[in-house]
Amino acid sequence: MAQGTTLETIAEEFQKEYEGMIAVASVNGKIRELFKKVNKDCEVGFFTLKDDVGHKTYVRTAKMLFLKAVSDVFGPEAARKSCMEFAIGRGTYVNSLGTVAPTEESAERLKNRMRELVGAKAVFRKRSYPLEDAMELFRERGMEDKEKLFRYRMSSSVNIYEIEGYYDYYYGYMLPHAGYVRWFDVIPYENGFMLVLPQKKTPDMMEDFADSRKLFETMEGAKDWGRVAGIETVGDLNDQICSGSMSDLILVQEAEQERKIGEIAKDIVNRKNVKFVMIAGPSSSGKTSFSHRLSIQLRTLGKKPHPIALDNYFVDRELTPRDEKGDYNFECLEAIDTKLFNEDMTRLLAGELVELPSFNFKAGKREYKGDYMQLDKSDILVIEGIHGLNEKMSYALPEESKYKIYISALTTLNIDGHNRIPTTDGRLLRRIVRDARTRGASAQRTIQMWNSVRRGEEQYIFPFQEKADAMFNSALIYELAVLKPFAEPLLFQIPKEDPEFYEAKRLLKFLNYFLSVPSESLPNNSICREFVGGSCFNV
Repeated sequence: MAQGTTLETIAEEFQKEYEGMIAVASVNGKIRELFKKVNKDCEVGFFTLKDDVGHKTYVRTAKMLFLKAVSDVFGPEAARKSCMEFAIGRGTYVNSLGTVAPTEESAERLKNRMRELVGAKAVFRKRSYPLEDAMELFRERGMEDKEKLFRYRMSSSVNIYEIEGYYDYYYGYMLPHAGYVRWFDVIPYENGFMLVLPQKKTPDMMEDFADSRKLFETMEGAKDWGRVAGIETVGDLNDQICSGSMSDLILVQEAEQERKIGEIAKDIVNRKNVKFVMIAGPSSSGKTSFSHRLSIQLRTLGKKPHPIALDNYFVDRELTPRDEKGDYNFECLEAIDTKLFNEDMTRLLAGELVELPSFNFKAGKREYKGDYMQLDKSDILVIEGIHGLNEKMSYALPEESKYKIYISALTTLNIDGHNRIPTTDGRLLRRIVRDARTRGASAQRTIQMWNSVRRGEEQYIFPFQEKADAMFNSALIYELAVLKPFAEPLLFQIPKEDPEFYEAKRLLKFLNYFLSVPSESLPNNSICREFVGGSCFNV
C-alpha cells in the first residue's frame, strides 16, 4: 500500500474476508476510524458491524445523521433541542421537546433527507479543537449542555464531528460517510420519534419496532424526575456535586425509591389473594436488595414475607443442558426443575407442610436440610430468579395468587442531549465492582462473560418484561459517580494486548466525564450498596 492510503481503501480490499460490513480498524492494537491514513508499516485489523465497537459506531453515526436531517428539515433549533433519551428494544426514543410534530409526514420527511445524505455519501469530518474553542463553538449554537460537559474536561482539546455544516460532539468513533448507514427507520412516537436500527447479531437486517409501553412509561417517569431535580445530563450532575448538595439529592432519591417500593407493597396486599411475589430482572439490577426492602414494606402492612431463590430448584449438574460451545447453560429454563417447583408451591398454597430444597453449587446437587414451610393467612413468598416472569416457570399456580415484578437499572441520565448512556453500561459497571468485591473476579473476566450474560437476558428476561404487574427502576441518578472510584482501578488492570482492553478503555473514557461521589454518603440500605459494599442486607 502506498503511504497515505486510507484505512477505508485497505478495508475495501479485505472486506470479502469478513462476515459483516467493516466499520472501524485496529492499527497496532489501537482503534482507528476508517478515514485515517496509514503512513508507516503497521499491523492492521478490522471490526465489523457484528462486533461491539463496530455496531456502536454504526448506531452513533446513524444518530448524528438523524439529527443532521432534523436540522435540515426543521431547522437548527429543532436539532439542538432534540434529546436522545433512551432505548426501547431496537429503537432509540428522540424527544423533540415540542419543536417537531411527531407525525407520519414528519417521519417520512426525515427519512427522505437521511436517504439523500446516504445516497450522496455525505462525509463526516473530525477535527480536534482546543477546549475553549469547542466550548465557544457550542455556546454560539446554544448547546449549553455540551459547554457544561466540557467545563469538567481535564484534556486540553476536544474532537468535534461535522457533516455539511452541522457540528456535534460524540464520545466514540464515527463512520467515514453517510453511505454506510444503509439500514434505519424513523417512526413517530409520543413526543418525538423512534430511530430504529438493526441489532448487532443481524446488522444488515431491519426488524419491525416492538413497542414496550410499560418500559417506556417507567423510563419516561425517571426522566421526568431528573428534569424536576434539575439533573438531566452529566454536566448537571457535576454542577450538583460541586455545589456540595449531593447529600440532599441522595436522600431525596432514596426516599423516592422507598416510596415506590411501598406503593408496590400496598398493591400486592390490596390484591388479597397474592401468595407468590415473582421478581425477575437482568444482571446487576439490584434484585436482592429490592426483595429485602420490599419484604420490609410488606411486614409494615401485616404480611410475613419469606424469600425463596429459584436457584435452589436447579436440576443436578449432570442434568443441566449445555450450550453450543458445550458449556453448562445455567440460564435456560430447562436448568430449573419447574415440575418440582410447581408441585412444592401448589402444596404450600393448599396449606401443606413442605420441605424446601437448597442447591449445593459446589457439589452441583440439590439437598434437603430440614427447611420446612407451611403458609398461613399472612405469609407471602418473595421469589427471585431469572425466569420469574415466564409463565412456564409457575404454570400450575393460579394467576390471582401471583404478583410479577420486573426490576432493572434503567439509566435515564444523559452525557449531553445527544449522547445517551446505555442502561447496559450502568449494569456492567455495577457487576464489575460487585464481582471484584464478592468473588475476587477481575474486570477482564466480567467483561469476557458479559456478551453471554446479555444473550441470556435477551432470550429469557426481556421478552416477558411487559407481562409484569409492576416495573421498578433501580437506577440512581448519581450512582455512576459513586461507582467511578471503585471501577477505574479494576479497568486499568486489563492489559493492552487483551481483547477486553477495548471495552475497558471505552468505559474509562466514559467514567472520565464524571466527578466522583464518596460512597460514605449512601444510606446502608441503598441498592447501590449491593455493589460497592456496606449494605445492611446480606447481599
